[in-house]
Amino acid sequence: MYHERIKKVQAFLKAENLDGLVVTRAASLRYLCGFSSPDGVLVVRTSRAGFFTDFRYIDQSRQEVRGAKVTITAGDCIGALKEQKQLQGRNLRYGYEPEYLTCDNLTRIQNGLAGALLIPVNNAVEQFAVTKDATEVGYIRKAAEIADTAFERILNYIRPGIRENEVRAELEYQMMTLGSEHPAFETIIASGRRSAMPHGVASEKKIAMGDFLTLDFGATYKGYCCDITRTVVIGKANSRQKKIYGLVLSAQKAAIKKVKAGVSGKEIDAAARNLIDKAGFKKNFGHGTGHGIGLFIHSKPNVNAKSQDIMKRGMVITIEPGIYISGWGGVRIEDDVVVTTTGGSVLNKAPKFLLEI
Repeated sequence: MYHERIKKVQAFLKAENLDGLVVTRAASLRYLCGFSSPDGVLVVRTSRAGFFTDFRYIDQSRQEVRGAKVTITAGDCIGALKEQKQLQGRNLRYGYEPEYLTCDNLTRIQNGLAGALLIPVNNAVEQFAVTKDATEVGYIRKAAEIADTAFERILNYIRPGIRENEVRAELEYQMMTLGSEHPAFETIIASGRRSAMPHGVASEKKIAMGDFLTLDFGATYKGYCCDITRTVVIGKANSRQKKIYGLVLSAQKAAIKKVKAGVSGKEIDAAARNLIDKAGFKKNFGHGTGHGIGLFIHSKPNVNAKSQDIMKRGMVITIEPGIYISGWGGVRIEDDVVVTTTGGSVLNKAPKFLLEI
């Protein structure tokens, strides 16, 4: 598997007139060679690949890395690139992932490959990870099952007076006990007026009776992420809450129904956005309807109003419309959906009807 993935990168390098690709992002390392820690560098050349890490990862690299020759460096693996004579040479053209490389590490790589030209290559690895095979979909499905079960358990924990960050801690604990490696991203727990914040990460705020409570979270299994959002009401929902929730749910179902191989991200987005716009809440839905997931929590294909990305069988995307009203609250509902030739297959099983707890 990893040998085949590296071969795809090598073919890409030849097509782009590049001599190599320097990979440092953790998810990219895991995708290309199987290494599950962030402290390593993979250099893919047109005819070979080398993986560099330090003493701390001798055993791990031997157990995990496939498709590349492992070299244990004396100290920092980026700094040790300058000692690798096989990588050196004037006028060599090395690509790198600009979206995920700090300025400091870019400078250090340049120092380690003195004389080479470093060229930013957007989506250098993600382009090959966009579609998933059955094993990868199975890993995402397992992550979704973990998240669904954790959500079911957390419903018995939530009550008026508990703080948002306490809910986050319990939710993440439940996912870990169920087999998640770590949270897929920073867990969002936002209640009351704070639920109008699409990325309202958990705070010290106490949850109160009558609040909307939005939970946006994800588990990780074998490196693969899921991404789920559910919004519940603490106590009985009022008529306005029911109206907004019902509208978002209808928009989400409409977008899921539109998912199919051959359809553009823009078309899927429009299915949700048109319902919300026609109901008078155009200004209250300001983000895209979804994005690709896998080893990368945010990746192509994009599902937004401008996306020309075409859905292909094996892609896994989120569908997550929302309505956010400042000073009042908000609703978002999100599922992970596998693209097939006949439609979209929803991975999440957590209930989507309005829960009053």
